[in-house]
Amino acid sequence: MQERDSPADIGLRKVVTYREEVITEAGAAPARPAHQASVAVVLANPWIGTGPAQDLSAEVQRIAPKVARLVSDRLIAALGSVEAIEAFGKAAIIGHNGELEHGSALIHTPYFGNLLREFVAGESIICFTDARADAGTTVSVPLWHKLHAATRSHYQSVTARVADAPGPDEIVVIAAASTGPRPHPRIGDRATDPTVTAQNQESISS
Repeated sequence: MQERDSPADIGLRKVVTYREEVITEAGAAPARPAHQASVAVVLANPWIGTGPAQDLSAEVQRIAPKVARLVSDRLIAALGSVEAIEAFGKAAIIGHNGELEHGSALIHTPYFGNLLREFVAGESIICFTDARADAGTTVSVPLWHKLHAATRSHYQSVTARVADAPGPDEIVVIAAASTGPRPHPRIGDRATDPTVTAQNQESISS
C-alpha cells in the first residue's frame, strides 16, 4: 500500500478555516439562515525558480488531489455535511516570486476541480478568482449553486484572508462554500425573467 504524503511532503505550512452565520440582514432574520465557510491552505510553491516552459503536470498530479481532499473535508466539517453545502467557489493567491499559472495549476485542473466537485456532490463548474499578491491580501471568493449555476439567489461571495501568506515563495489555495442563498433574495431567476433586449428597453439611449 502506498503511504500518504505527510504535510511536509506537499509543502503544507498551515490551514486556516473561517465560518460565519448571518443572524439578521436589513433588520430581519433571513427566511433561510445560511452559513458560509472558507478553508485556505498555505503551500510552498513547488515551481519557484523554474521558467515559463516548465511542465507543471507532475507536481499538479502529486499535490492537487491531496489539497482537494483536505479543503473538502474541512468545508464539510465546518458546514455540517455534504448535503448542507449548496454553493461553492475556489481561489488561489500566488506569492510574488511565482507565476499566475502556478496558482491555476493547483485549482483549474481535474486533479483539484473534479475532485472538489465530487467530494461535495456538485455538478456545476466551480467559479473562481486568482491573484498574485502580498501576504495578508483579502480576496472575495465568488460562489454559485453547486448543481444549478444559473440559480441567482446563490450568487454570493466569501471574504478570505491569511494574515501571513502567501510569502513570496508560497501559494494559498482556497475553497469556500455556503449552505444557502443570500439573505432575503428577491431579484428573480432566469427561469422567471422577462425577455430583456436592447431593442425592448426604451430607457437605453442610442
